Amino acid sequence: MIAPLFHRLVDDAAVFPPGNAPLPDAVTAHRGHRAAWYAELVGPLLVPASSVDALTGLLDPAERLAIGIIGDVPIDRLGPPDDPRVVVRQVEAAVAKRGEDPQPGIARILDLAARLPEQDVYAEVPLTFGLLAGLDTIAEARRAGARVAAKFRTGGLAAELFPTPVELAAVICACRERELPFKLTAGLHHAIRHADPETGFTHHGFLNILVGAALAADGAEVAEVAEVLAATDAVPLIEPARARRDQPRGLWVGFGSCSMLEPLTDLIRLGLVNGGYEG
Repeated sequence: MIAPLFHRLVDDAAVFPPGNAPLPDAVTAHRGHRAAWYAELVGPLLVPASSVDALTGLLDPAERLAIGIIGDVPIDRLGPPDDPRVVVRQVEAAVAKRGEDPQPGIARILDLAARLPEQDVYAEVPLTFGLLAGLDTIAEARRAGARVAAKFRTGGLAAELFPTPVELAAVICACRERELPFKLTAGLHHAIRHADPETGFTHHGFLNILVGAALAADGAEVAEVAEVLAATDAVPLIEPARARRDQPRGLWVGFGSCSMLEPLTDLIRLGLVNGGYEG
C-alpha cells in the first residue's frame, strides 16, 4: 500500500529525456507499473501531443489508458483524441521561453482550458521575467472556475535550468499565497538533493520539495522553505514526511520522471514505502 502523501506523486515521463524510451516500450512498461503493488504512486503516462495518434495504434481494443498530453505543437492544436480508450487526465504546455513575456502564452492556455473543461491544464511558466504577474493571471482564472494550474521546470540540459533553493522556495510560497496548485518537471529522479557525478549539476530532491511545500502550506516563509530545499541529509526530512503520510500533498500536484523505479527505490530505501505495504 502506498500512503496518501505519495498517491500519484510521479507521472510516467519515460518517453522524455533523459530516458527517451520508444513509445511502444513506454506503454508496455506503464501497463506493468499500473498493475504493480506500487500503482498508487504512479500518475498518468505523459505523451507528446505529436505522438498521441501513434499511441492509439498501440492499445488493446478494451484498454483504457490514462495519459497526460505534453504540448509540442501550438497550444491551439492541443486536445484529447477521439478515442474512448484514451483518458486524458491533464494537458501541459510551455507558455514562453526564458526572458519572454509569458502573458500571451498564458492567454492561449486559458483559451485551451475553456475548450477542455473536463481536463486539468498546466501552464509551464519560466522562472524569469513576468513570473509573478503570470501566476496572478492563472490564479485569477482558477478562482473563476477554470481547471488551470502552474508548472515549473526544475532541471534540464543546462545549469541555468536548475533554480536555486531560494528561487524555488520563492515560487512555492508565491503559489501558496495564490492558492495555486503547481507541478514540477525535470531533474527530480531522486529523493534528496544531490550533485550528478556526470554533469556536475546539483539536482533538487523530491522529498526536500515535498517537506518544503508542506511547510509552506503551513505558513513558512521563503528562507525556511529554502533551507529545507537545500538539505543534503535525509535524516531531518524523513520524520516530517512520515508524520504527513496520511495527508494529501496539498498544492504540490507532483512531478514527471522518466524513471518510475528510481523514485520508488529511494522511498523504499528511506523507509517511507516498504515492499508492497505501508512503511
